[in-house]
This record gives sequence, structure tokens and C-alpha cells, in this order.
Amino acid sequence: MKKVMPQEIEVWYLLPALRREVAKSLIKKHKLNQKKVAEILGITEAAISQYLNSKRATEIKFTPKESKEIDKASQEIIKNQEQAMNYMYKLSRLFRGSDVLCRLHKKHDSHIKKDCRLCMEN
Repeated sequence: MKKVMPQEIEVWYLLPALRREVAKSLIKKHKLNQKKVAEILGITEAAISQYLNSKRATEIKFTPKESKEIDKASQEIIKNQEQAMNYMYKLSRLFRGSDVLCRLHKKHDSHIKKDCRLCMEN
């Protein structure tokens, strides 16, 4: 197994998982269609469909507290769709250094020691 940087975990797993949850929220809670959500998030309708059908970005499960933050961001995106990327970036910064990211990093890089806290550093 190769060495993996925390930033790679963010790109490969965190960002897709955040897109998945924001897309679900925009569709289920805010009643937007897949085409509109794809447009807002700057991704394809196929990606939205895969998120909704659990065919993409399934490795990260968010806690209820984390889900609440994602829902807040979704509400802000509804109010100001042109700023969606800013809200997505803020979410990624919020989850950077989180326990979920640290556990996933350790799972994907066997070289990391159990007491490593690299992902938790600012």
C-alpha cells in the first residue's frame, strides 16, 4: 500500500461525500431536480444520479451533527446559488481535521501509526 497524503483523502473521499449529501439535501428537502442541482454544483447529472443511488461516494458516513452542518450549507446554497462553491469550500474546511477524515486516512495508508494526528493539525 502506498503512502497517502491527507489532502488526497479530501479530494478522493471527502469532497465527493459532501457533494453527495448536499445534492441529496437540495433534492429531498428543497425539491430541486437533478438537472438544477448538477448546474448549481458544477457537476454532471450522471454524478448526481450516482450519488442518489449510492453508486458513488459511499465510503464516508456523516454523524448527525455533521449532517446538520451540511443541511445548513444547503439552505445557504438555496438562498444564494451563485455562491455554492464558496459554501462547498467552507464545508470542506470545516471537515478538514475531523475524526472521520483521520480514520479514513489511517484506513488507506498502512504506514500511518495509530497515534498519528497529522489530519487533526491546522
